[in-house]
Amino acid sequence: MNDINRAADEMRLVRIVPDYTEMAAGSVLIACGRTRVICTASVQEGVPAFLKGKGKGWLTAEYAMLPGSTPQRKARDGVKKDGRGVEIQRLIGRSLRAACDLTRLGERTVYIDCDVIQADGGTRTASITGAFAALCIAVDRLIQQGQLVDSPIIRQVAAVSAGVVDDVCTLDLEYAQDSRAQVDMNIVMTRDASGEMGYVEVQGTGEGRCYTKDELDRLLALGRQGCEALMQAQTEALGSRAQVICQKPKLVLASNNFGKLRELKQLLGDRYDVRSMREMGIEIDVEENGETFEANALIKANALMEICRCATLADDSGLCVDQLNGRPGVHSARYCGVHGDDEANNQLLLKELSDKPAPHHAHYGAAVALCRPGHAPLTAYGRCDGEIIDQYRGEGGFGYDPLFLSNDLGVTFAEADAEAKNRVSHRARAIQALLEKLEAEA
Repeated sequence: MNDINRAADEMRLVRIVPDYTEMAAGSVLIACGRTRVICTASVQEGVPAFLKGKGKGWLTAEYAMLPGSTPQRKARDGVKKDGRGVEIQRLIGRSLRAACDLTRLGERTVYIDCDVIQADGGTRTASITGAFAALCIAVDRLIQQGQLVDSPIIRQVAAVSAGVVDDVCTLDLEYAQDSRAQVDMNIVMTRDASGEMGYVEVQGTGEGRCYTKDELDRLLALGRQGCEALMQAQTEALGSRAQVICQKPKLVLASNNFGKLRELKQLLGDRYDVRSMREMGIEIDVEENGETFEANALIKANALMEICRCATLADDSGLCVDQLNGRPGVHSARYCGVHGDDEANNQLLLKELSDKPAPHHAHYGAAVALCRPGHAPLTAYGRCDGEIIDQYRGEGGFGYDPLFLSNDLGVTFAEADAEAKNRVSHRARAIQALLEKLEAEA
């Protein structure tokens, strides 16, 4: 039924039917008015030659209008596809890649196929919108099967047409409108985890006449309205599987030390879904044979990433005392010869400083290393200065905290509450420096 009498800012009826076919990893039938497209997402191991060994995946698309999709039979594509089809499939691929962090896909390729079974305008935009839903279904299946740890879908994407028809800015053109439109436009938009909308592509052509700045602004506003409505339709059709959209990536901490875990979760929880090794069911014992905090942090983070196949964060930290030539340094946790015996470590420290004049200047140093599949490692260093006192003070903290009098706080780290300590601690400063590097990447 032709719905050409709808209002200029009204979308055609949209239906997205998930799991339309059974063989592909993800599939939908999308109907926008009388336009209908079958969209499938198939996944294969391996990537094109230009990506081999880089730890990231690839996504590509194909588009075709099938015979019988138009009133006059369209011949099947042969070895050489028609130019319009090639242009559209490239647009579909670009649009979906803009929604993904392909480093989270591993060395896999997702093939998107969009087959138009009935065309009444807007086939390319319907293909993009439907293909995104099919991709979400495929990603959810990979996660459920344990083949993926993190969803690569970092933005939601949808597309809609708009144009000027009889001098009226109109949304979602069907063929009867598109064929006589004075201006034709396709708008592809994304929405990120914060709700921020962005453009992937705007294709605007003056078919019958040029268009004004006011008309351009109106068409873009209509396009945003349409994309938001389509995103809502995608979310409703996907149901619980919509959780793969803008999902926080997992970050596994290379530690089961409760004190470190609590502190690092407070500092990183908004950006990542932070897990301990224990929570992930992982037990590894990595030899920390580096000569610096940075080297040890990298050794641990990289070893854990090879197992988890997701982002990992490791830190190495310790106490460096000026009068002891920087000891205990990288040996801080096992200073007494037994790993993690805080009391014995503290007693040995006091013994070695007992014949040296106060003040005993010292600093805590920390290096953090972030390893992510498909990315170069990031490291950052932080320090906080203070001195070692000769009596325990405070009940909190761990390690040497009861003996470390912070220059910033005027109390020992064991006396400071977690919030105060996190503002000035060596780990907090190292992580802040790491977050700044992450922001610079964005």
